[in-house]
Amino acid sequence: MLVLVLAVLTVSYASSLRAYLQQRSHIGELKATIAEREASITDLEREKKRWDDPAYVKAQARARFGYLMPGESGFEVIGADGKPLEAQASLNDPSDVIKTVPKAWWSAAWESMELAGNPPPPDEQPADLIDGSVVGGQQ
Repeated sequence: MLVLVLAVLTVSYASSLRAYLQQRSHIGELKATIAEREASITDLEREKKRWDDPAYVKAQARARFGYLMPGESGFEVIGADGKPLEAQASLNDPSDVIKTVPKAWWSAAWESMELAGNPPPPDEQPADLIDGSVVGGQQ
């Protein structure tokens, strides 16, 4: 009989303990959510205070809308497709940039002189040849 009473008490306490632990974990999750939202509110309040500064408002008008001050002239960079290129918010990693070794001007001039002295063999027929006959009736 004692074992049966202990078993019933254990089951009832186990279910109560499980509910208690679930509630504690839920409270922990809610506290984390509250902390995140308070941090977000702090950031938004800081952003709101920045808008009180006229210099910040001018900078945002320039960046977002392309506004210019009187006497300034603006420009917009257009890509190969004819659409304006978007401004990058961050710098590229220098290791991502294609690295080309600059070529000295005299090496390009020397290569040009060598090419003039030893032209490569022609790969195509001249443009004035059509179907093996010379334009103008002469062959």
